[in-house]
Amino acid sequence: MATLPVFRWHLAPDGYATRRQLRARGLRPGGQDVAATLERPRRRRAPLVAHLYRVDLAKPVRPMTPAKWAALAAANGARRYCPQCRRDAGYVIPTSLGTCVPCAYPHPDDPSRSA
Repeated sequence: MATLPVFRWHLAPDGYATRRQLRARGLRPGGQDVAATLERPRRRRAPLVAHLYRVDLAKPVRPMTPAKWAALAAANGARRYCPQCRRDAGYVIPTSLGTCVPCAYPHPDDPSRSA
């Protein structure tokens, strides 16, 4: 089993990129294994590690199909509806609240928001 090359932070040679860097170029790893690692040392803790992939073996990102666009729009739309008052909040409902802000913190003088 061969060990992976390890490079220090900001010292990786050309031809290697992280997933985010590949995505910024319109590429994806395309099933290739990790080619190298990048380490950023930290004091008194384990180093931060990033996986590097070879750019020459990367494949283009698959285009979004109309069905994928529709599914994404439906999923994002569902995140906007409050499960308590059944209204479109106009924003994505925070998962920490589980409901829209007016339902989570009802005003005592607002009879339309009473539970």
